[in-house]
Amino acid sequence: MTSEQPEQPEHGESTFTVIVAAAANLGIAVAKAVAGIISGSSAMLSEAAHSVADTVTEGMLLTALKRSAKPADEDHPVGYAGERYVWALLAAVATFVGGAVFSVYDGIHTLVHGEEPGDPLVSYLVLAVAFVLEGFSLRTGIRQVRAEAARAGAPFARYLRLTPDTTVKAVVMEDTAALAGLLLAAGGLLGGQLTGSGVFDGVASILIGLLLVYVAWVLGRSNAELLVGRPLPRHLREDVRAELLSVEHVVDVLDLITLIQGPGEVMVAAKIDFRDVSSAAEVEAACETAEARLRARVPSIRRVYLDPTPGVTP
Repeated sequence: MTSEQPEQPEHGESTFTVIVAAAANLGIAVAKAVAGIISGSSAMLSEAAHSVADTVTEGMLLTALKRSAKPADEDHPVGYAGERYVWALLAAVATFVGGAVFSVYDGIHTLVHGEEPGDPLVSYLVLAVAFVLEGFSLRTGIRQVRAEAARAGAPFARYLRLTPDTTVKAVVMEDTAALAGLLLAAGGLLGGQLTGSGVFDGVASILIGLLLVYVAWVLGRSNAELLVGRPLPRHLREDVRAELLSVEHVVDVLDLITLIQGPGEVMVAAKIDFRDVSSAAEVEAACETAEARLRARVPSIRRVYLDPTPGVTP
């Protein structure tokens, strides 16, 4: 099997990963909000907003998984796989608006107006529990990505960057950002406790917001690329071209289009120059052979459209 091809993730596996993340973030959000109010910590309130944003995000990702799994029908002949990226893009926007904007605003407000620090003990306890729960959620996401990367024969980091399964990518990135945010919040609390100044807490809140901006930007860009239309990686496109040229009666591949339509769903369309002496039956047989070979070479290819086209005469 050719490496780094888009794999077909298990729908139930992706759903379980997102549900685990949503359940963890919902409980954590409530605990952080209570701890933030008790301690008066801006960073804790920012972390609460972070977890709320993540919970909303995971709700949208579950919607994406459900709607994208609908079978093709007369009005949507190629299926609903692309709808996954619409909802995932909205989830990225929710992360930005719900978490990043609030965190940056609250951090600036704290720096300008100051804050009265309260008892940080509750916040430390909540951060410790949240770290464990976020770590468990992250482990679930990483295990799924590693399994998919192994099936594709691709390195973990490269597969995570290029995977068309943006729901799991979102969980991994958001949980990683959540763990980093927890460390920042703890640093802000500790700095305020040692110095009695709210500056550390305000700075931590702003850094959490900037971290969320980065995550939202990466996820938004990934989903936007797939919505606009992203082809197979270059080396796989060359494999597809080579496979077509190896079919009997094929003289040249005049134009080749590959399009990732969803996780494990790729379309191939090509203008093919067949031998002029080939009969209609031979051309039809060659098209069938080409489709079978392409699917064997890249199992994620679901649709193949070949257009017999006269070559350019020298």
